[in-house]
Amino acid sequence: MSRLSCAAGTVLFRPGQDCPGFVRLTAGRIKVTLTAANGREVVLYRVGPGDVCLQTFACLTDGRPYAAEGVAETALEGEIIPHAAFREAMSQDGDFRSEVLTAVARRFADYEQLVEDVALTGFDARLARVLLRLAQDSGDLAITHDALAAETASGRAFVTRRLREFARLGLVETQRGHLRILDRAGLERVAQDET
Repeated sequence: MSRLSCAAGTVLFRPGQDCPGFVRLTAGRIKVTLTAANGREVVLYRVGPGDVCLQTFACLTDGRPYAAEGVAETALEGEIIPHAAFREAMSQDGDFRSEVLTAVARRFADYEQLVEDVALTGFDARLARVLLRLAQDSGDLAITHDALAAETASGRAFVTRRLREFARLGLVETQRGHLRILDRAGLERVAQDET
């Protein structure tokens, strides 16, 4: 095993790269994104302590290279378990195997939610959910419209139009690169609307 320690913004993997091993985080968060040929980006998921990166899992179990990009969203601490040690632990260590497979099952549930949100949920509800999740308790977000487009699997222009409407309704206040939630209860009502 080797120690993993890196600063926020570090690119951990890119499409086409081989996987060095299984990442087990003790602190921090990795954002995993997929970018289309036209440059449009979508956030697939985030990896924190106790989570599994499906990209890494697929690389290690199927021997394929990464198909997405992983970037340290915050400073990271953890360890990298080499490929051979990972395979040995999966075959011989029942607790490790159970931990990994349980985390994979949770990650698939995240994917199901992403598909449901994109395919079956109205955009305003999807945008409201993302804003609430990213702002957490503070109500403040340092985020661009491009980044919100990636978070919601949509286009920047559409995000801008809908944020203008949210602002008109008094739900949010926007400035360049910054957003403040003004009416959390109102935004939560929008987030619950499935249409």
